[in-house]
Amino acid sequence: MQNERLKLYRTETGCVIEARGKFHAATCVWDELITRDDLEREVERLIAREQDSKAHLDASEIRAPIGSQEVWAAGVTYFRSRDARMEESKSAGGGDFYDRVYHADRPELFFKSTASRVVGHREKVAIRSDAKWSVPEPELALLVSPSGKILGYTIGNDMSSRDIEGENPLYLPQAKVYHRSCALGPCVVVGGAPPLAAKIELEIVRTGTVVCSGATSLSAMKRDFATLVQYLYRDNIFPNGCFLLTGTGVVPPDSFTLNLGDEIRISIDGVGTLVNPVG
Repeated sequence: MQNERLKLYRTETGCVIEARGKFHAATCVWDELITRDDLEREVERLIAREQDSKAHLDASEIRAPIGSQEVWAAGVTYFRSRDARMEESKSAGGGDFYDRVYHADRPELFFKSTASRVVGHREKVAIRSDAKWSVPEPELALLVSPSGKILGYTIGNDMSSRDIEGENPLYLPQAKVYHRSCALGPCVVVGGAPPLAAKIELEIVRTGTVVCSGATSLSAMKRDFATLVQYLYRDNIFPNGCFLLTGTGVVPPDSFTLNLGDEIRISIDGVGTLVNPVG
């Protein structure tokens, strides 16, 4: 599919488009480009206009594909996430909350990050200094325009302090929102959504060895993207559009916590691989 090959990168030197096996350096203002309802058509126009093609794209040049957008997140959209949230909050009396959210019409939506707190491909994510149980949450992220149109897709890592959230559900913002608690990238895939069969895979590498891994597929999601966006934009405005993390279906075992120096690898079919060291 053409849309699977149309990828937009934000780099330290500007916009780079990957299309049909070639990279094209494009003249654009990132925020102006990724907020357009006709983004796919505009990217094709940029490819046709620009003559500067690149043989390759160095990973060190890639930056998080975010400008002035906010990042929001949806929770408990997979059954596996429901189970994990119920188990971690059982002692605090909050386990039933997550079961209710999973079955309710209204999704759980929460603010995740400003752009200044977001890191990109190969940049370090953080674990809270006051947390004892920290995990990554691999997710497909939606790029949504100011008008509420889904324009593209990227990979997100919703870092989470499970012991803080589990102590009391009201501590969710502290468990989720802190500096370098969110990673996006490496690119935005413009246009049609990945197929429901697309796999989301997680690997965590420690001193050269994979110490945790797991996988799910988009077909395991209980909620659809359009409904999540519709609720997020209800009685709200996003002048610069936003990114929306759609929830995780891959949860490391309760015995696992991240360490400094670990490397987190998240891959989604048709999108790519997002790699972040923990530091």
